[in-house]
Amino acid sequence: MRLAGEDGPFWILIDFGVHSSVKGGTEVLRAIAKDILAQTKKIDLLVVTHEHWDHVSGFLYAAEALEGLDVDEVWMPWTEDPQNPLARRLDSYKGQAFAALRSVMGKLERSGSPALRTKGEQLESLLGFELGAKGDRVRTARNKARDLAKSVTYLAPSDAPLHLESVPGLRIFVLGPPLDAALFNIETRTSEMYGPGMGGGWALAGTLAAAPGLGIHRSSGGDWGAPFDSQQGADLNTVLSQAAQPAEEGEPEVIDFVRNHYASEGDVELDDGWRRIDADWLGVAEDLALQLDRGVNNTSLVLAFEFTDSGRVVLFPGDAQVGNWLSWHNLSWTIAETTTTAGDLLSRTVYFKVAHHGSENATLEEKGLELMTHPDLSAFIPTNKEQALKVGWKHMPYGPILGALERRASGRVIRADDNWLTTGKEPAFAAPSGSIRKLNHDPGGLWIELEIG
Repeated sequence: MRLAGEDGPFWILIDFGVHSSVKGGTEVLRAIAKDILAQTKKIDLLVVTHEHWDHVSGFLYAAEALEGLDVDEVWMPWTEDPQNPLARRLDSYKGQAFAALRSVMGKLERSGSPALRTKGEQLESLLGFELGAKGDRVRTARNKARDLAKSVTYLAPSDAPLHLESVPGLRIFVLGPPLDAALFNIETRTSEMYGPGMGGGWALAGTLAAAPGLGIHRSSGGDWGAPFDSQQGADLNTVLSQAAQPAEEGEPEVIDFVRNHYASEGDVELDDGWRRIDADWLGVAEDLALQLDRGVNNTSLVLAFEFTDSGRVVLFPGDAQVGNWLSWHNLSWTIAETTTTAGDLLSRTVYFKVAHHGSENATLEEKGLELMTHPDLSAFIPTNKEQALKVGWKHMPYGPILGALERRASGRVIRADDNWLTTGKEPAFAAPSGSIRKLNHDPGGLWIELEIG
């Protein structure tokens, strides 16, 4: 993002990453880094909206390519502030969930059940950030982004509008993440969404109760979800290994019982091995991953840039989902005896970076898009439907939201996977149109340049 500053261009970079399912993603990130450095050797402001792989992976995988880049300041949400007590608790909570998911994925990969191994592969794709045996890469990438500048500012919606010293006529409103952590778990609200709301499943706290069975909280006295005390009974895998030993090396009665009821192959008609459920509980990991994914999305830093000479607003909501959006409407700012609200900012929005790839619970209806009434509205969706289908996201972008955007923006909706970006065809609209004064793009689809006015 290039703004006209008093001393020349003022450069802002908001996030830098690709989803782990993107083929050749590392090469794409390095090409982007090279292009950034061809434009400028200095980023005046780096904004890291939230801790998700597709928003921070470039800081890890293209780290060498970024070595020549000078970053003045980093902005992050208050939820990443190590000095904030609630942020520390949230960070610990996420850490427990990450650890639980890593443990589950390892167990799924080692499972004797093809169905569970497949679930493990699906889980790894679903996460969108790599949590496998190689370590917690998403946090490493986040920390690399934070360490690019000596000055790091953590922002909260209670802050007064921000000003950039060298960019006159600009106010920046912090809309999210909410200060009420309870809102992080709100991922659906039917009355506010396009189409039917989907059930959220177990709360993250409830799902984490399974963590003791994964080796988390071992000091707390065993597995809270087990039917008996940990001193009672024996692990089935241990007993099965003993049953494979000669009878004289174990307890004959136990070995006979296990052989007859658990370890025998049996006739096809009598073999009930497929009914065993000893590892099926690992399937809860998918619910935990979804809860974690949506909760982290709701910690997104949301910024509204207001140009004071025209009152026009450009909106960057990160991956904010329902809870984050709802919280905006509890905010207001009084400037020169004039009160500004989220609804007011939305009504003056002329450029909207669509949240979370256009998913169904990341753009509100009545308290979101329906309030974007400016006739010059345009929108950009960082989405790739082909890649989304690979990880099981069948409705990304979500059809009703896409249709509503097209109507609201009079067709001025650009998607990262639009075929005109690589085929040489003309876009569906010609610039200038609405807030888009000029439009240019790389023939290979690496970048799109918009002049917004």
